[in-house]
Amino acid sequence: MTKQYETVIGLEVHVELATKTKIFCSCSTEFGGAPNTHTCPVCTGMPGSLPVLNKQVVDYALAVGLASNCQINQYCKFDRKNYFYPDNPQNYQISQLYLPICHDGWIEIETSAGKKKVGIHEIHMEEDAGKLIHDEWEDCSLVDFNRSGVPLIEIVSEPDMRNGEEVIAYLEKLRLMIQYLGASDCKLQEGSMRADVNLSIREAGSSELGTRTEMKNLNSFKAIARAIEGERKRQIELLEEGKEVLQETRRWDDNKEGSYAMRSKEDSKDYRYFPDPDLPPIMISDQWLEEVRARQPELKTEKMIRYQEQFNLSEYDADLITGTKHLADLFEAVTKLCDKPKEAANWLMVEGMRLLKEYGGENPETEKISFSPENLAKLILLVDNGTINRTVAKEVFEKIYTDDVDPESYVNEKGLTVISDEGELRTVIEKIVEANPQSVEDYRNGKEKAMGFLMGQTMRAMKGKADPGLVSSILKELLK
Repeated sequence: MTKQYETVIGLEVHVELATKTKIFCSCSTEFGGAPNTHTCPVCTGMPGSLPVLNKQVVDYALAVGLASNCQINQYCKFDRKNYFYPDNPQNYQISQLYLPICHDGWIEIETSAGKKKVGIHEIHMEEDAGKLIHDEWEDCSLVDFNRSGVPLIEIVSEPDMRNGEEVIAYLEKLRLMIQYLGASDCKLQEGSMRADVNLSIREAGSSELGTRTEMKNLNSFKAIARAIEGERKRQIELLEEGKEVLQETRRWDDNKEGSYAMRSKEDSKDYRYFPDPDLPPIMISDQWLEEVRARQPELKTEKMIRYQEQFNLSEYDADLITGTKHLADLFEAVTKLCDKPKEAANWLMVEGMRLLKEYGGENPETEKISFSPENLAKLILLVDNGTINRTVAKEVFEKIYTDDVDPESYVNEKGLTVISDEGELRTVIEKIVEANPQSVEDYRNGKEKAMGFLMGQTMRAMKGKADPGLVSSILKELLK
């Protein structure tokens, strides 16, 4: 009988926080600067330099901890994690082992199997390392310390996930929550959110955990899903062959869809942790904690419920609109200006998403929708009061999307207002009816499509500017 196996997965998610300066110095955290230009003696580990904690880092860590239902250590401190690597200028990393800022939380995910809580073991603050750039032409490695000292939180889950679908649902929920909090942009392609997958296999029904491996170099959700499936199969094959799974760190190669061993997996004793002597403990008062709690914004789940109740949107529409904070903010701003929530939602979800795919490039992110809410609100009102019809409105919306034009000025300059002069329209429609006797006969024989054809011919003749209701009325009268 073939053995059945269960996959056990836990994640270590590193998130770069959206502070303007680094965790222990005043250097910029901006992404993409020339190598080694955002550096100083502190973040390059010069002897005698002393770190000073950035309070905003603690605020963001508390906000994420509260949103993920964590207990808060109001007395916490930093520790030194000692290891030697070229991108680690001090030869230690300032992190939190003994008293992390947050612990014992959870977030709820939803998959095809239903809802499930995934435990958060802890959230701790730490500094990022630099970045190694491997030059194949010169056969050497260069170090860029711009990222060194950028503030991170590491979110360590419990081993509660069992498959790739649950892992992706957990990461999506985490990413959206942190974006809504404003704590990070969580862009995987820029490294501001990175996930390491700890995975083990055990026989189905067993409560004992198998030997785990840690998978690194995962910079997209698709890569994470492929890495989980690849490592699951590799471990099962080893067990089926009677071989041992080694506890090690492995690097995933997404191009080859395989992994290779990097190093044996270290335990905390290998890092010789000890309390950092240069940083005093952090005392988080009740008042400080309540101030952070009071600033917590409305998150996706609460927004969805409110949009359905306040704006009468369907669950599907509310889910799409709240899919990113940027889109939700834009929707609310437009709705506030024109008081037409359903119209605002429709324009953003239908035409907005179509143009995003058309103009968004390889990574069509909603942040690339950059027009002002005032201009979309004006467009909605122009359609609502009959100044322009929907055909023209689509043309104007595209100009708003690409150039953020003022729709009122654009419509006036281009002469796009609806033609509702009955005499003018009747003259044009009479000529179209006369020129299309077959369609007239088809309509009189009960073929409704013929009406659509004649409507289309009229709108084309009027360059899309005719009042559709008036055109339909005149056509029906003439076709009798």
